[in-house]
Amino acid sequence: MKSSIEQLRSFGQSIWYDNIERRLLKNGELAGMIERGEIQGLTSNPSIFNNAIAKSTDYDADLLPLAEAGKSNEEIFENLAVADIRAAADLLRPLYDKTNRGDGYASLEVSPNLAYDTESTVAAARRLWNWVDRPNLMIKIPATQEGLPAIRRTIAAGINVNVTLIFSIERYRAVMDAFLSGLEDRAAQGLPINGIASVASFFVSRIDTAVDDKLTALGTPRAAALQGKTAIANAKLAYQAFKEVFGSERFAALQAHGAQYQRPLWASTGTKNKAYPDTLYVDELIGPTTVNTMPPATLAAFIDHGRAVATLEQDLAAANQVMAELAELGISLAEVTQSLEDAGVKAFADAFASLLAAIEQRRVVTA
Repeated sequence: MKSSIEQLRSFGQSIWYDNIERRLLKNGELAGMIERGEIQGLTSNPSIFNNAIAKSTDYDADLLPLAEAGKSNEEIFENLAVADIRAAADLLRPLYDKTNRGDGYASLEVSPNLAYDTESTVAAARRLWNWVDRPNLMIKIPATQEGLPAIRRTIAAGINVNVTLIFSIERYRAVMDAFLSGLEDRAAQGLPINGIASVASFFVSRIDTAVDDKLTALGTPRAAALQGKTAIANAKLAYQAFKEVFGSERFAALQAHGAQYQRPLWASTGTKNKAYPDTLYVDELIGPTTVNTMPPATLAAFIDHGRAVATLEQDLAAANQVMAELAELGISLAEVTQSLEDAGVKAFADAFASLLAAIEQRRVVTA
């Protein structure tokens, strides 16, 4: 009998691991997860690195010499992060080769302080891409308004991009357009577009957290009946937008020159509300040409008792009905998703600031 992981993979979905720690690289745990087929890629962000570096001594052996060499706190972080991402990418490289660049990616995010700065984001993406120097790297760029042209230009430069912090279907459409436009720009220069990979990280659970608060405040039976339904509905309708765009003549023209799909990646899939099943945002979003990046607890739960069924295109009428009812109740999903984007950028910036403060503390203590 196939495991839940094998069944999920058979439906065309990849699992990426939303975590990185130096100890996982050194003790063979990450290598084992890859070898067992539990994960096919890895994602990181400032919060993940903050937890890894600030809350352990695993990095001190490399951190302290960098501090003694006079590196800034941000330079120290980047050196530590690049070393981890290179190591992860190397572990994933056989899978990248075996799947003909379909999977096996490790993602590294540009500084969250650049989220509203197009030019600096483009420069940072190029610098990190060249520094890591691995073909199975993805540079993470947030889907802010300022991030959209940076995504286009980074794709046009031939750099793999993981677009992060997507909450709304409208912004997701703009992200897909940026990806296709970047490929078109590159093709117009006579440059190859085959081998350029991208995923669009569509955030899930945070939407339920925000909308559920508004539904609770309404305090009506009708509002209560919608609890825990918005995020799944939003993601399912986003997938329909993906099918529309990547089933278009526009993409077909690029595909003829080797273009790959920009796969939807379900992010923020850990269950925030303990009243909901701990695999809710995995079980309900399984379908072809997608990725689910899972934090450790969610991956462990899915391996233990996940339900692998092709659910992503089930109950689309119900998904549309959820959206219609929210509007009737006066809940603006556009306002919710913009607020979540703003909060997401701030959360990553705060985590980054906390990380740099921890590095500063280490260098002061050991000075």
